[in-house]
Amino acid sequence: MPLYEHVFIARQDLSNAQAEGLIEHFGAVLSDNGGKLVEHEYWGVKTMAYKINKNRKGHYAFLKSDAPAPAVQEMERLMRLHEDVMRVLTIKVDEHEEGPSVQMQKKDDRDDRRRERR
Repeated sequence: MPLYEHVFIARQDLSNAQAEGLIEHFGAVLSDNGGKLVEHEYWGVKTMAYKINKNRKGHYAFLKSDAPAPAVQEMERLMRLHEDVMRVLTIKVDEHEEGPSVQMQKKDDRDDRRRERR
């Protein structure tokens, strides 16, 4: 099955538990349609570059999935209809990277990688 990565932004007035509940909900939508949620990360509340629906901040979440295209389309459709989700981005990837995403890595780890490239 194809591999996908999804990032969505939820409204800032949700609690952390509600935002993580959205991750579980959309993971269940994938499983109900024949896919699976490989990994997920809750990135927390972050300030956005511009206002979206009168919100300056939002709860960011990152999902890695292994699902057929119809399952992903259904999940995206439900995300766009959900009143708490403001933005959705889905990308098809060849393979999932191991370990935490760049957002979850400690800043020191990222600085070390920059020095290695030079």
